[in-house]
Amino acid sequence: MVAEGAWRIPSRGKVGMICLIIAESAIFTIFVAAYIFYMGKSLTGPMPRELLRVPVIGTICLLSSSLTMHWAIAALRQSKTSAFRAFWFATLALGAIFLGGTAIEWRHLIYEENFTIQTNLFGTTYYSLVGLHASHVIVGLIGLVLVMTLAAMGKIRQEHSERCEVFSLYWHFVDAVWVVVFTTVYIVGR
Repeated sequence: MVAEGAWRIPSRGKVGMICLIIAESAIFTIFVAAYIFYMGKSLTGPMPRELLRVPVIGTICLLSSSLTMHWAIAALRQSKTSAFRAFWFATLALGAIFLGGTAIEWRHLIYEENFTIQTNLFGTTYYSLVGLHASHVIVGLIGLVLVMTLAAMGKIRQEHSERCEVFSLYWHFVDAVWVVVFTTVYIVGR
């Protein structure tokens, strides 16, 4: 019997995910610092204010997906598997909309503006930072699809809520990082 208020060993899943998030935070910190360091140092154009459109809809979708993820986990803890599936699917859809918006933005920049990673220093830092984030969204979407598939097969139940919560930490991290990337690239960097 564990006394009330006694310290318990945290789950291996949470510890592992927190360690991953710390490592990934270091990588993002390096990329954000590089973006800020090289901001405005391109010798040739185009410059951010000439090209970038603020991705308002995508940002709203991605940040909203943290809410739907939270609601999905809360529903699973209460054995409301139908609500879990609905909120989990909403999270997946919102994340996919965000990623689709990034793809549309990149298509516009590459094919209509002829702006690539090789164009100038801004292109290098922009595609590196936003691409790093997009790759993390892709990994998150793959995880969401896997869990959604298992949920559709009826294999996700209340006893899996902690595992889903561990995954949700990653998704919330991806959302939090977007706030930093968005602020750096689309607000400060313009």
